[in-house]
Amino acid sequence: MEPIVVNRKESKLRVTPEWADVCFTCGTCAGGCPVTGVDGMDPRKAVRMAALGLDQELIDSRFPWVCTLCGRCEYACPQGVEILKMMRRARTLRERDKVPGPIHKGVVMCLERGNNLGIPKDDFLFLLADLAKEMDEDEGFPGFYVPVDKKGANVMVTINSKEPFGEPDDMKWWWKIFYAAREDWTTTSEQWEGVNWGLFSGDDESMREITGRIVKHLEELDCKTLLLPE
Repeated sequence: MEPIVVNRKESKLRVTPEWADVCFTCGTCAGGCPVTGVDGMDPRKAVRMAALGLDQELIDSRFPWVCTLCGRCEYACPQGVEILKMMRRARTLRERDKVPGPIHKGVVMCLERGNNLGIPKDDFLFLLADLAKEMDEDEGFPGFYVPVDKKGANVMVTINSKEPFGEPDDMKWWWKIFYAAREDWTTTSEQWEGVNWGLFSGDDESMREITGRIVKHLEELDCKTLLLPE
């Protein structure tokens, strides 16, 4: 009698092909996950889907987007299954126009205008000058100003666009620390976004482009240290 051969369906999400044999389905990953149960989230189920070749079902599910990519599931796994890579790979394989929420739109905006929310350069610089004036005249920080595109500064600072857009006073907290410490710092007039949504959405090409812009600024301004307040 000829043996029956079951061909395991290949998976684009399985980082190593041994997953189907390695995973115990013990649930340790789910126990370590901070969002287990949210929208039915269960890392164990996600691993089994990838192990069995149910790629598109996982890619189309909410699991990769409910996941925070914190890595606690992978850290807890007794078998070392690379769950974090699997989840991010699932995000990468999602069609860009089907990425949930505003993340992909923010990536496009950042590539086109230099920040996730599309804040114009002139508006941004006006805001920095206005806030600096408040600190100088009203808040007890005489002579304070926001250094922009300053060459040779020790620290180059990127900014989370939600701050100039909706919470501008939050920037003052770290400005005050710089003032008190007499730190030599600067930010940039363009492409200052500090939150790389290409990373979060699984868009590697955009992630590299956005990261490359920051590195280019750092090198052109000859700054020693990069600070990402996010």
